[in-house]
Amino acid sequence: AAFISIQAFPALLDLPQDLEVSAVSCGSRHTAVVTRGGELYTWGWGKYGQLGHGNNISSDQARRVEHLVAKGLCVEEVVCGPWTTYIRV
Repeated sequence: AAFISIQAFPALLDLPQDLEVSAVSCGSRHTAVVTRGGELYTWGWGKYGQLGHGNNISSDQARRVEHLVAKGLCVEEVVCGPWTTYIRV
């Protein structure tokens, strides 16, 4: 399992350089961003599947949620709860 740390100060995101972020939301221990192209990237604590990658693996690196891409869904909005992630497509 990945080590997920809590930071009390801003940090640069390691996202692909050509992405433009249009929305950000944070849960208790995870974060999600929506790009202008409608893709969802998530990272952080994933114990309850809140990262959306089909497993409960935590990650300290932002990863695109491939399930949404495979379904041809374009994300418009994201809202994270403490251990959940909700999207509007």
